[in-house]
Amino acid sequence: MKQVLSAVILILSAVALPLTCHATALDAPLACNETGHQFIADLAQQQLIDPTPTHVERNSINAFRPAKGAELTAFGFHVFALVGFEKDDPMFRTGDGEPLANSAYGAVVFGNDSSVQDAVTRAGSTAIVHHVAPHVTAIFCKRD
Repeated sequence: MKQVLSAVILILSAVALPLTCHATALDAPLACNETGHQFIADLAQQQLIDPTPTHVERNSINAFRPAKGAELTAFGFHVFALVGFEKDDPMFRTGDGEPLANSAYGAVVFGNDSSVQDAVTRAGSTAIVHHVAPHVTAIFCKRD
């Protein structure tokens, strides 16, 4: 039993170590001082996201997945998806509806709305906090 426990701890340590080595906080860009292009292009250049959108909403918001092994946080919350759009930018696909904004970006995190809103407010960000699902919240910046 002791050997099994030691093996499990060793495996968990081996898995967790690479994730902590690549932890990146997105607090600064989520202060809403960038464009959708800057935000997504910087993450793609750093190889922190898969540059191919996994989904495109009708309003043209493109969803991106963190790269394997990349641990992203926003205001202390774990990020599991990134979103972005920039009008007339070939980096983004266009949905079949009206675009939400000329430029928009953000992160989807695990956390309840009020906790995320408190953290965003404490940081002085102008980001919009939007309820997605129970314990899933979007932190969103947009420009018209």
